[in-house]
Amino acid sequence: MRSAKEAVAYMKKIHSLVRYLGISDGNMQEGSFRCDANVSVRPKGQAELGTRSELKNINSFRFVEQAINFEIERQIMVVEGGGEVVQETRLFDPDKYETRPMRSKEEANDYRYFPDPDLLPVEITPAFIEAVRNSLPELPDAKKDRFVKAYGLSDYDAGVLTATREMAEYYEATVATSGGQGKLAANWVMGELAGALNRDGREIGDSPVGADTLGHMLQRIEDGTLSGKLAKQVFEAMWNGEGTADEIIEQKGLQQISDSSAIEAIIREVLDSNPKQVEQYRAGQQKLLGFFVGQVMKATQGKANPQQVNEQLKKQLDS
Repeated sequence: MRSAKEAVAYMKKIHSLVRYLGISDGNMQEGSFRCDANVSVRPKGQAELGTRSELKNINSFRFVEQAINFEIERQIMVVEGGGEVVQETRLFDPDKYETRPMRSKEEANDYRYFPDPDLLPVEITPAFIEAVRNSLPELPDAKKDRFVKAYGLSDYDAGVLTATREMAEYYEATVATSGGQGKLAANWVMGELAGALNRDGREIGDSPVGADTLGHMLQRIEDGTLSGKLAKQVFEAMWNGEGTADEIIEQKGLQQISDSSAIEAIIREVLDSNPKQVEQYRAGQQKLLGFFVGQVMKATQGKANPQQVNEQLKKQLDS
C-alpha cells in the first residue's frame, strides 16, 4: 500500500466483513479490532523499500491514518538528514500526534519467525471451501450492487447504507414497511435518523424509532397526509416516545392541508393582504413567489401541501 488513506480504506473493508460474517463485533475501543502498521520509505528512483518500523496496537481508523502519516514524515526526515531508520516497534501517542520507540527488533527471530513442532498441518479440501462459500451471508459489495439495482440508489447512498449489516437490515425493513419507497427511505435513514443517532450517541440497534415505525411514517408522506416539514416534527415526537406516526398526527393536528378549495381561499387572503408585492410580481419580480409561499405556509402553520401552494399561487398570480 502506498498511503495512509489506502491502509484505512483496507481496514474499513475488513472491519465491515468481519461484522457482516459475525466473526467479531469489531469494537476497536475494547480491543476486538486493532491495527499493526508496518511503515517504510524509499527515495524516489530507488527500487527497494528501506527499513520498516512497526506501529503497534492502534485502536481507531483516525489514529491509524495519523500514525502512518507521522511515521512517513519522520522516516523521510531521518533519511534526508543522513541517518538510518532503525527496525523497531513504535507506539502512537494520540495526544501528541507522534510515534515513539517501544522496543528494537533487529533480527527475524525477534518476530518469532520459526517453526512450531506442536502444530500439525491442516489440509482443507475444495469441497469444504465450497461448502463454506455457500453458507456465507450476502456480503457488503454484493448487497451494495443489489441496493443500486433494486431501489434506484446512487453508488454513494448504497455504500453508506451497506457500511454495516445493522444499517442495511434497518433500511430494507423500512423500505418494506413504507411500501417500497427506496429513495425516500434512504433519505430519511441517512438524514434524520442518522442525525438523531449521532446527536444522542446511539447505535442503530438502540434507535427509539424502529424500522417499521419509520416505514409507516413514510407512508403518510407518500399518501399526502404529511409534508416533509411536518414529518420532521412527527419523527422527533416518535424519537421522544410519544407514539406512532398516526397517533402523533392525530394528537398534534399535523395533517397536511391538501383540500384545493381551502388552499385557494388562503391564497386569496394572502394576495389581498399584499397588493404591492402582487403588483411587483406581475411587473416581473418573479422571485417574490417565495415570499407568497412563505406567507401561505405561515397562515397554515406549515400544514399546506407545498406543491399545491406553488401551483395555485402561480395560477392566481398569473391570471
